[in-house]
Amino acid sequence: MEAWLAGAAAWLDAAGVRAWAGGDRYAWVNTLHLLGLVMLVGGIGVVDLRLAGAWPRLPAAALSRALTPVALAGLALMAATGVLLFAADGRTLAGSDIFRVKLVLIGVALANAALFRLLWRDRDDPPVAARLMAAGSLLLWLAVGACGRMIAYS
Repeated sequence: MEAWLAGAAAWLDAAGVRAWAGGDRYAWVNTLHLLGLVMLVGGIGVVDLRLAGAWPRLPAAALSRALTPVALAGLALMAATGVLLFAADGRTLAGSDIFRVKLVLIGVALANAALFRLLWRDRDDPPVAARLMAAGSLLLWLAVGACGRMIAYS
């Protein structure tokens, strides 16, 4: 994975993305990345909590229909700004164990979300397995955010 990331960093550098994403823009891109995280965890986190058992009188399907688009917009914003943040410091990030863990966690969280949608879509009273997947989703996305913050200190 490190070699692939180093290659991606070199490509982004050669394409001029590194120069554009660094400097004064870096703080704004980082802020937008954080906004995406808030939208993602704020949206899907509430849905996950409901599906895991919180607020049983709230209709889960309606809550999901209302908040999933917010979470998806946050995910899209994080993906776009994440590429820019990687471009700004890709060579360093390619060698970061925490960054690689973050990428793996993102993959697991996305797979969990896809599987959940496939198996349990639009259910107001999900079975125990779905409740565990919802709780796992929340924990995975929080771990992704924690890894993102830990990158700065590694």
